[in-house]
Amino acid sequence: MMMEEEKRNLHRDIRIPSTAAIYSHPLHPMLVTFPIAFFTGTLFSDIAFLWSGDPFWARAAFWLVLSGLVGGAAAAIAGITDFLTVVAIRNKIRSWGHFLAAIALLSFASANMVLRLDHPGAVVFPWGVFLSALTMLMLAFTGYLGGKLVFHELVGTYLTEEEEP
Repeated sequence: MMMEEEKRNLHRDIRIPSTAAIYSHPLHPMLVTFPIAFFTGTLFSDIAFLWSGDPFWARAAFWLVLSGLVGGAAAAIAGITDFLTVVAIRNKIRSWGHFLAAIALLSFASANMVLRLDHPGAVVFPWGVFLSALTMLMLAFTGYLGGKLVFHELVGTYLTEEEEP
């Protein structure tokens, strides 16, 4: 049976702290919450537009996808900073999958936003809702990989003062 101190030392050896952090708090996980909310809202706004026909929902979807892209760019900057500055992160195959899936996610959202530029309501069906749903699928997959990196591979984690031996 492993002693508590041995467990703490083992965790210290395998944890991978973030370089894009404020007082050891990684920025990337904090920033991803915004594009998650905005891209989810985009799909629900598209569905509300299709159901009601109210142009408000098409305009809301446009602004939500645009806001998701801005938030996604901020999260990407923090994520890329960690990816490029921490060799241990680049050595994990799952981090490459997360990185590439996030690029695909932002690409789908960008196409969705560009389609809506001239007339947001005209493209909701079929391409707008299709791209919103595809963005959500990529968001789920990217989030799954990111969660595995944090909770199973301890990327972006650190020891608190209470955990110090």
